[in-house]
Amino acid sequence: MRTAPLYATIGSLVLSALTVTPASAWDGPPAAETRGTAVAAARAAAAGIDFGACPEEEMLPETLKCGRVTVPLDYAEPDGPQIELTVSRVAATGDAAGRQGALVYNPGGPGSSSITFPLLGEMSEWREVARAYDLVGYAPRGVGDSAPLSCQDPAAFAERPTDAPVHPTAADKEKRIARARAYALGCERNAGDALRHYTSLNNARDLDVLRAALGEPELTFMGASYGTYFGALYTTLFPSHVRRMVFDSAVDPDPRRIWYRSNLGQSQALESRWADFRRWVAAHHDVYGLGATPEAVQRGYDEVRAEIAARPAGGTVGTGQFQAAFLDAAYYDDYWAMRATALSEYRRGNPEPLIAQASRDAVTAKGDENERAVYTAVECNDAPWPEDFAVWDRDHTALAAAAPFATWHNAFTNLPCAFWPAPRQRPLDVGTQPGELPPVLILAAERDAVTPYEGALELRRRLPGAVLVTERGAGTHGVGGAGNACVDGHLRRYLLTGRTPERDADCAARPEPNAVSLD
Repeated sequence: MRTAPLYATIGSLVLSALTVTPASAWDGPPAAETRGTAVAAARAAAAGIDFGACPEEEMLPETLKCGRVTVPLDYAEPDGPQIELTVSRVAATGDAAGRQGALVYNPGGPGSSSITFPLLGEMSEWREVARAYDLVGYAPRGVGDSAPLSCQDPAAFAERPTDAPVHPTAADKEKRIARARAYALGCERNAGDALRHYTSLNNARDLDVLRAALGEPELTFMGASYGTYFGALYTTLFPSHVRRMVFDSAVDPDPRRIWYRSNLGQSQALESRWADFRRWVAAHHDVYGLGATPEAVQRGYDEVRAEIAARPAGGTVGTGQFQAAFLDAAYYDDYWAMRATALSEYRRGNPEPLIAQASRDAVTAKGDENERAVYTAVECNDAPWPEDFAVWDRDHTALAAAAPFATWHNAFTNLPCAFWPAPRQRPLDVGTQPGELPPVLILAAERDAVTPYEGALELRRRLPGAVLVTERGAGTHGVGGAGNACVDGHLRRYLLTGRTPERDADCAARPEPNAVSLD
């Protein structure tokens, strides 16, 4: 789900790293998988979904109903092993005459679930849409109860504190290589031959089976972040099955970017969002006392990081937890005030806000480990990755010189892909012909670093007739239904009427967060 805004800067670092089949050489999806999807969809249409109470352990409200959809593990063998996907729904609240079918949502990942999405229908931004649509969420393959994937004992995954060196030493790198090898082997040991079937292409095929099971002849879908990538694959595989499609914070679907290059680019883009955060903190020096310039804020951050490296906060927050907490601030503006307060309080001698914000609740360990396992499997399976660590070392060392904030954190997260035991796929060359799709809507924040803006431009180019709505000057990841009245107005109009703006449209950014303090 990661993509690069400044290709010219990093392209020379990685062009020799991979051998990727040129887009022009792609000969389409295998016929066996195409036939297998049709078989599975026909079965699902006949079976439907028996919605009832959700599992008690999920502690979900009674208004949310749950069911199961059966899909093949391997679409080339539709009569072979089957897996079940968990699905949730809240029925349309309006009159039957105004019902428009089901709206399926995926929040990204890979590895995230949308089981609770239908509950958003109670919020003002979604209420009108909820009157017209059954709101549908689901756990993709591998996620939650949907044939869950695990690569590591959750207790070991949750061990704290951990380290996250900005400029790792040779010893640091050797330790991370060993961990990455062990993690990849753990995925293979736990999943066996099934490991190779956790892919974006299979996520797109599963989506078509879900469409059929819901009784929908055509799919209305909204995908955010990584959800835009397999949504784009869906448009390419099943263009005649598309009714309406929203891509929120689009991944660059260029097959040459999936996934090694796009992760490098994301690390570079995150540096600019980290600068946005530091600029905002400096502008509120009177509240936080962290410095009146971005450079002063950086120095204070580095000093705290060094202290935590030497003595983890509360014995559980090391530089790994510290890095992850502040990475949230590069994703979402909503974290800015909380993280600035935590840093400020720590420097004043009160580490408790930082400990609270950077610590994970032990009860989430199983879910956190599962999400990481699915993320890793999908990205490693989807495309070629460099198998020589010397390539990773060269590329990331060079990039970290200019963009140190997230580069090595990102690299070590993805390093199991260098030692991946399952076969690698060739990424599908996303694209449709003019007139092949109904109008589709793309939403993007101009300064989003998780899925940088260039990805939205590339997706629009590949889907003729698509229209792009841009939140100018904003950087929060995910803009649809998030409170920007202009963006949300375009989104509602499209979902309710199928109409996009006549041409690409701009929306002003939401206001930056207010500065608040614990004082």
